[in-house]
Amino acid sequence: MTMKILLIGGAGYIGSHVARELLDNNVSVTVFDNLSSGQRVNIFPESEFIEGDILDYTALCSAMTEGFDGIFHFAALKAAGESMVSPQKYSTNNINGTINILNAATETNVRFFVFSSSAAVYGDPVYFPINEEHPTNPQNYYGFTKLEIERILTWYDRLCNIRFAALRYFNAAGYDAQKRIRGLEKNPQNLLPCVMEVACGKREILSIYGNDYPTPDGTGIRDYIHVSDLASAHLKAYDYITDHKKSITLNLGSETGISVQTIIEKARSITGRPIPAKVVARRDGDTARLFASSGKAELLLGWKARCSDVDSLIKTTWEAYKNSS
Repeated sequence: MTMKILLIGGAGYIGSHVARELLDNNVSVTVFDNLSSGQRVNIFPESEFIEGDILDYTALCSAMTEGFDGIFHFAALKAAGESMVSPQKYSTNNINGTINILNAATETNVRFFVFSSSAAVYGDPVYFPINEEHPTNPQNYYGFTKLEIERILTWYDRLCNIRFAALRYFNAAGYDAQKRIRGLEKNPQNLLPCVMEVACGKREILSIYGNDYPTPDGTGIRDYIHVSDLASAHLKAYDYITDHKKSITLNLGSETGISVQTIIEKARSITGRPIPAKVVARRDGDTARLFASSGKAELLLGWKARCSDVDSLIKTTWEAYKNSS
């Protein structure tokens, strides 16, 4: 029997790559998305599509009555800086919206749940690389909402028999190497799509948020992971929780950080574009270094990042962006 997955937020950047991974593995996919940041062009013809919002509990219940084996959740708001000035928005969408999903899943007897969490739950690192036992102390409200959802998930596991995989990662980057994802992110906040928008003329200049960090070149060091690596990990995590009937919380990381300046310089080299940049003030909630260990994911899932080197990240992103100006 073909496995059926409800992919919430499946028209977005990460969600559409996960949809492609599932479809490539003969999984039946229904995308549930309000298209606020996701795009119709990212919905594959092999998928079903339901336009709906996670704040609409009735719509969620109606969707889930079609009968699904599991749910993948990518519908959270994710801009760390915005979360520090609009916590109400993040509380409502991320926390309330996820509770709606879990309640609808409980009501319709969907018992497996893969959650796109974030390594922002850790906050300022105490040691490197960050593993799953690292203290959790979010430095931005976005990270707080992700951690709060993880806590809620542990209760639904205990009380409602929902088995979950919470996958923590930092900066998803890159695009499908076969160029099957055509929709670009709307109003991106993450570094690499912003770099590409400058490279192809969609924005005039790139902002570097601080160059006085205690790092070799003064710019922040982050863990960038190729979205196709993420997609394969989500399917492997789903297989694990269904096979073992056991919830897991895992980091997904490349295990090596890349500085903002390195990304910019490599992008200039690969694109052949000048990519003008200016240094501006640090953002609230940003830290100097963040990169995670994925040893537990390798142990439990047999997963390791395979295409998250800086060249692959930038080349596949440039292929998606270069004709978009």
